Amino acid sequence: MKPDYALLERLTQLNGVSGYEKAVRQAIEKEAAPLCDEMFADAIGNLICVVKGSGRNKKRVMLAAHMDEIGVQVIKINDDGTLMVKSMGTSWIYTSFQARVQFRSGLTGVIDARVYPDSLQNKFTNLYVDIGVASKEEAQKYVHVGDVACFVGPYTPLAGDFVTSKAVDDRIGCFMQLEVMKALKGQEIYNDLYFVFTVQEEVGCRGSIVSAERIAPEVGIAVDVTPDHGRPGDLEGSNECGGGAAIKISDTSVICDEDLVEKMIAVAEENDIHYQRDVIYVGGTDASSMNLARYGAKACAVSVCTRYTHGTNCIFNKKDTEAAIELLTKFVNCELPN
Repeated sequence: MKPDYALLERLTQLNGVSGYEKAVRQAIEKEAAPLCDEMFADAIGNLICVVKGSGRNKKRVMLAAHMDEIGVQVIKINDDGTLMVKSMGTSWIYTSFQARVQFRSGLTGVIDARVYPDSLQNKFTNLYVDIGVASKEEAQKYVHVGDVACFVGPYTPLAGDFVTSKAVDDRIGCFMQLEVMKALKGQEIYNDLYFVFTVQEEVGCRGSIVSAERIAPEVGIAVDVTPDHGRPGDLEGSNECGGGAAIKISDTSVICDEDLVEKMIAVAEENDIHYQRDVIYVGGTDASSMNLARYGAKACAVSVCTRYTHGTNCIFNKKDTEAAIELLTKFVNCELPN
């Protein structure tokens, strides 16, 4: 069954900057409710969906995909009506310059610079948001200090199997978890599965820290994105869009359990699932929180390779997404290494 990409489009276009994920959580709740045995939100906004298993050697398996996206937050309204902002998560200065942003009220603005573009110096305080007004008093009719805005980036098919959108990081992970839940519905489930849709990953994996403490997983799986190393700006490595499901080996924050990695590769090869080995030397995911929760847990990750990941026009390949969904569906429903 082909994934419901219309669902992914809807998820990417929601406004869910770190700490303000409510609209995303509400949308996911509607999709997940008929697919799980239990569902609840915790105090900081993580959504936890439980699917109970009955395998003889079942394990508590936590999957984590984050609902939040990068964005900006207003820190000052200037006398001329422009808005000084800070970055919520890692937003690149040069891709933010002259991008559109949208507040949760629906108000749209354009990011411009207070200095010449070649003098930005990687400081967000050199940027401002122009909402089309000329005074502080007029701006205050629409915006307050503390308001957040996400970047504007429509979901748009490209050539072949490629698509571009804002917030692919990590609405595509949320989408994949929902698709795995759909695929497992009606099957005999081996492990106890905790599908967690986390908050505030982009500002320090905060949601996964508390949810992993609650669940105490024996196996943790981050479901996220990873950079395409074939384009300038995403460091060096072997990852490529179109290379298949990305099975993480390591990143800055986690060294994946080698037994889980071997098992995941075996599952991919046994089921003819296209995959690639994912190693990055800058960056991390919610896998780190699960790895270090309580007395520690075996951790691994499945990702979709993306280009221009923290920009307004992230690119991914649908074939990679489908491979990752199939791999996760098979992997979480089999006996896993001790």
